[in-house]
Amino acid sequence: MGIFDKIFGSKKEKSSENSTNQDMRLEYNVMKNISIGKSLKYENSEQFKPIENGIYQDLKDNDDTKYRMTICYELEPDNETNNQYPLEDILDKYYLYVADFLETENHTGPNKFKLELAGELTDIKNGQKIIGKKVYNQEFEDDDGQIRVHLKIE
Repeated sequence: MGIFDKIFGSKKEKSSENSTNQDMRLEYNVMKNISIGKSLKYENSEQFKPIENGIYQDLKDNDDTKYRMTICYELEPDNETNNQYPLEDILDKYYLYVADFLETENHTGPNKFKLELAGELTDIKNGQKIIGKKVYNQEFEDDDGQIRVHLKIE
């Protein structure tokens, strides 16, 4: 099993049934107990400068997306879907990317994860809105009768 399978789960075939004939799911792929994590690499003051509230600047990165934040979370297992969600939706919503999967620090359990997010400073600060929240995807029926999925943060 590769690192992406560990983080996102293995890809499963979708049912060929029309989605409008399926029951809508109220929630799935629940991320919970989301917190700001600490990473040993931030102790290297030649590479990282603390900014505020768990946000660090990567001094060796000259791009606008040089800011980093480590988060820890639990993912409730869902055998029916691909576990890359809601993480992928969070990354899209807050304009962030995963800078490091911190695999060596991820030995806490099969459904507990620790990873480093990166982005511009304002985007990292906005991304902190998920801390302490429950995050999941929820299906809804759009105006055309199609089943769609959107991100919920509670």
